[in-house]
Amino acid sequence: MEAFRDAILAGAPGEELARIPLPESYRAAFVRKDEAGLFSGLSSREKDPRASLHVDQVAVPELAPDECYVAVMASSINFNTVWSAIFEPLPTFGFLERLGRESEWGMRHDLPYHVIGSDACGVVIRAGSAVRDWRPGDRVVVHCNYVDGQDPRSHDDAMMGANQRIWGFETNFGGLADLSVVRANQLLAKPEHLSWEEAAVNALCNSTSYRMLVSRNGAAMKQGDVVLIWGATGGLGGYAVQYVLNGGGMPVGVVSSASKAKLLEALGCEAVIDRSEKGYRFWTDGHTQDEAEWRRFGKDIREVIGEDPDIVFEHPGRQTMGASVFVAKRGGVVVTCAATSGYMVEYDNRHLWMKLKSIKSSHFANYREAFEANRLIRLGKIQPTLSALYPLEEVGEAAAQVHYNLHEGKIGVLCLAPAEGLGVADPQFRAKVGEDRITMFRRLDS
Repeated sequence: MEAFRDAILAGAPGEELARIPLPESYRAAFVRKDEAGLFSGLSSREKDPRASLHVDQVAVPELAPDECYVAVMASSINFNTVWSAIFEPLPTFGFLERLGRESEWGMRHDLPYHVIGSDACGVVIRAGSAVRDWRPGDRVVVHCNYVDGQDPRSHDDAMMGANQRIWGFETNFGGLADLSVVRANQLLAKPEHLSWEEAAVNALCNSTSYRMLVSRNGAAMKQGDVVLIWGATGGLGGYAVQYVLNGGGMPVGVVSSASKAKLLEALGCEAVIDRSEKGYRFWTDGHTQDEAEWRRFGKDIREVIGEDPDIVFEHPGRQTMGASVFVAKRGGVVVTCAATSGYMVEYDNRHLWMKLKSIKSSHFANYREAFEANRLIRLGKIQPTLSALYPLEEVGEAAAQVHYNLHEGKIGVLCLAPAEGLGVADPQFRAKVGEDRITMFRRLDS
């Protein structure tokens, strides 16, 4: 892959990239099937991604007609990277086995190793015979919705397809590698005012936040809506705050430190709650929640914004769902996409049904939503939340930072890119957007 890297860095045209021979193997981060029991008997906290993530050469798979090979310049860490690495809630090899039973092309994915990663930015170096709109030399980002068109349900909303999967989590050949195999309908044009790593961190979290808040498939936020955002400087929350502000809403950001509160204020979020300062204890023990704490939280929200939230942007899960349902206003909606603090959630159903609230599930985004979210990045309306950067060789440490909640925003991973700051093709527009805005999350310590 070094030949591809050198040619890309030299600005070689697509015709030249297409003439470079494909290697037999490439460098990738992966977990191994024979190590799926590595953490047996340990708590989630005791499971360490640094012990299970390997970086080595793997074989280049055959290319299907509707796929492209992408030379990956940079990628990023998501929570599903951590879940894959700690084999929780279950090993991902079951996903690969089911995909392997679907079709002849699906069989390629059922391997004794799983190349993970659900974000990528790079350059197309080969296109399959059925690919229409992409060709070698195209600079792209990859979104992770892996779906085909053979399920009627997917034609209204691709996320409803029975065989919808998340690339790099429920499929093989993910983005934490020097090469990836992606379907043509996963590709989006790279924002050219951003570096490889700045462009690489957006697709999963940015698209997820767009669907949750903006899309008709989510909360369909309108001007003036009060939106409570948990983890408002995290990978999802950092985008959510921007969408609320862009859409004329009023964000209430919940964070866990004074420094994060300062970052929120720099983003333009005036209503901030520092939960470490407030010391909320929503659970009195492992089985009982404290409604008095919910009421205290609701009072604090009204003090900073004047009313209850129309929308609660919920992703921690077990630790916060009871409070989220309680504080949403009458007729409000709690939109949820994850459960990073636990999947088995509890809430008082009386506060849901008697006040006509609703809980709406959301899972990544369809191609149109991912396209629109990426368009806003390209227009400079939404900024990347890149806060730290690691080389591919240190992917285990990068995943550990996310697993142990030692990060903010998104953690990027350099793959073929030899250094940060490369790949900017439109410096004039970058200057117009503003270096300080683009790199805000990188300057967390300043």
